[in-house]
Amino acid sequence: MEQFNRIRNSPRDDPYAVLAELAIADLYYAKGEWDQARLAYMDFQRSHPRHEELDYVVYQIGLSLYRKAPKVAARDQVWTRQTVNQWTGYATRFPDSEHLAEVEEKLLLCQERLAKKELLIARFYERRDAWKAVQGRTEGLLRGWPKSEYVADSLELLARAQAWQGEFDSARTTQARLAEIDASEGSELGTRIDKIESALSASK
Repeated sequence: MEQFNRIRNSPRDDPYAVLAELAIADLYYAKGEWDQARLAYMDFQRSHPRHEELDYVVYQIGLSLYRKAPKVAARDQVWTRQTVNQWTGYATRFPDSEHLAEVEEKLLLCQERLAKKELLIARFYERRDAWKAVQGRTEGLLRGWPKSEYVADSLELLARAQAWQGEFDSARTTQARLAEIDASEGSELGTRIDKIESALSASK
């Protein structure tokens, strides 16, 4: 590390000094010092925005964030969100990068984790009959991750939330969206909406 620091302190246009900056970031990463690595890579990115290794640097910044993110969706996902923010648009910026396939694979994992987190929160509100909050969470999931594996579950929960709030036209529209994905689930949801409507009518 000391040797790299001495080289890094050479004139800014010295190619060895530039490589030393990157090597220092790599050392932090290899030691599992994710925050130090991320900051070092970010400093490099700011100082050398057109460097030929920029795709690697952006990849490593994302990895430094990804390593800090908990894999269990129920936990705080702030690092997962930052990873997604860091890597969104990577394919457009670096279509020929050797790291693209891994970035896209891990980006999908992060997006699914965030979608699952929203669904878990929606389920939490469901257990408390907080249907407005359920609606907000499920609509957010559907906007943010429209191709997620949790879309069908979210549509089912959203339709019931709309129905319990008396928004039956919206509930039926949501039901139709679910039926396009799974006809059987859509039919079962229609029965649940009917029961909710009957229950609300009887309580008046």
